[in-house]
Amino acid sequence: MTFSSRLKQAYSAFDAVNKTDPNAFHWQEQDWPRELFLAIKLTEWVLKLAPNASEPLRLAARCQHIGRWQIPRREYPQGRIGYLTWRKALARHHADMAARILGQLEYDEQTIGRVQMIVLKRGIKQDADVQVMENALCLVFLQYQFDSFRLDNEEKIVGIIRKSLLKMDDAGRRQALMLDYSSAGLAVINEALSGL
Repeated sequence: MTFSSRLKQAYSAFDAVNKTDPNAFHWQEQDWPRELFLAIKLTEWVLKLAPNASEPLRLAARCQHIGRWQIPRREYPQGRIGYLTWRKALARHHADMAARILGQLEYDEQTIGRVQMIVLKRGIKQDADVQVMENALCLVFLQYQFDSFRLDNEEKIVGIIRKSLLKMDDAGRRQALMLDYSSAGLAVINEALSGL
């Protein structure tokens, strides 16, 4: 089986899971299963940032948040510790689900391990693939989720955006500054940048 045909099979398998997301994402007058939409957009951003991306990076892009709705935030305590515990459980869930699917498609253990490492974001700022993934995740958020999130989190949005920008490298931040923001959104971006 060729690189491209097996990659397509993996994308189809990941997408089949994310198509069952009960949460809708509305974009340009169309409703999508939320995680399917975001996985497709994450893949697009990864390939824009790294046109020659390795197969593990391409795979990780499509399964980064696979089955995210299966572990709801409400099942964990409120506050920062509860949030971080939830995020850690989610990351493990995504990595384990990806490994099962890739194993069924007869990917080798080295490739599966590499995909899991990227999904778990181990080596941010040191590993080039992990950094591309972090940049792409932040860009998807800024392009597709920022405006609605900003309205629901006005009192802490500048700090959140500042943390996101800090996770990005210079290449990612350059892309972030080229996105089309509302005037209020751009004011938040500029305030966050001023504190870096």
